[in-house]
Amino acid sequence: MTDFAKTRAMFDLPEGVIYLNGNSLGPMPKAAPDAMNEFLMDEWRTELIRGWNTKDWFMQTNTLGDRVGKLIGAPAGTTVVSDTLSIKVFQAVAAGIALVPDRKVILSDNGNFPTDLYMVEGLMKLKDAGYSLQIPDPEDVLDAITEEVAVVMITEVDYRTSRKHDMKAIVEKAHAKGAVVVWDLAHSIGAVPVDVAGTDVDFAVGCTYKYVNAGPGAPAFIYVAKRLLDVVEPALSGWYGHEAPFAFDTSFRPMPGKIDRMRIGTPSIAAFSLLKAALDVWDEVDMDDLRAKSIELSELMIAEVEKRCEGVSFAGPRDPHTRGSHVAFRFEHSYPLMQALIANGVIGDYREPDIMRFGITPLFINVDDIHKAVDTMERILTDEVWKQPEFQHRSRVT
Repeated sequence: MTDFAKTRAMFDLPEGVIYLNGNSLGPMPKAAPDAMNEFLMDEWRTELIRGWNTKDWFMQTNTLGDRVGKLIGAPAGTTVVSDTLSIKVFQAVAAGIALVPDRKVILSDNGNFPTDLYMVEGLMKLKDAGYSLQIPDPEDVLDAITEEVAVVMITEVDYRTSRKHDMKAIVEKAHAKGAVVVWDLAHSIGAVPVDVAGTDVDFAVGCTYKYVNAGPGAPAFIYVAKRLLDVVEPALSGWYGHEAPFAFDTSFRPMPGKIDRMRIGTPSIAAFSLLKAALDVWDEVDMDDLRAKSIELSELMIAEVEKRCEGVSFAGPRDPHTRGSHVAFRFEHSYPLMQALIANGVIGDYREPDIMRFGITPLFINVDDIHKAVDTMERILTDEVWKQPEFQHRSRVT
């Protein structure tokens, strides 16, 4: 059994703060400063450019990719890390449509994270080949998968409501219709058990700054099924994915048969040092234990809020197995209520038009935290603290 008291002790949590926003940015592991200092003082400072060989910087895209891959059920050699999630979305969808060149429909849903849709819009403009993007309601995705669809691009867990798509059902339907599937696992990795190999996923992408806790702007990842590694086309063909990167050929030849072909350009080794520190926490964690504890804590928070916080309503699926690891609530004045909560040491976040999100992350959240968070919300509502002028102001980042 996972010892969550032990994992909690591995994070540097500010005193007096209940952090329920790990679904947006994870807290800092205690090992992070030493990891960064080791990179600065024992690698970059002493090794200089030699570090690409002596510290194996060149292959950290892959060695860290394999460690990230374990969290999504990916076999070794199928995942690399680097770049940003938006770039990885572009990469995966571009590779997907190239596999079915006779089709022109990309299917997503209107609950998807908007930047995924923006990246597809940009890709379609670049292609200028008659592609269309369909975004039905999340409940209608399965019915919308037809023989006209080239790529199904879905975020498994809805960033607002925490609604969780049925990965197995969507993959099976898409493959039966001849479509390729790209999964965005930004709100899944480190939150819910994922088995990309077992469910025969084609492509998966995600970030490591949310539940994985690797820091602001931490590297993204891309997974490609083994069966596709020798045929997938890297639309963003950088030197790092070349078959012979130091031959300096003037034409691109993708690395044959390896996930290396999905590498693009020089990665941030500094960011990789923080990712390594974050991944060390996961060596202590069983994902099934984490999921069970997440559901327990989520159900407790939902029940307590609905019992004690008048005017606040639950905004996600009732069945915990169809949710991710954050819970969402609605309130007529959600923004100022969230600002009042944050000012009183309970950090969640707000999403338009009226959603308050709370990340339930058992690595560092426990039952006492949930009770204290709801106590604070109840008091703010009873005393109408949220009506104070300072909580009405919209910050640049909401």
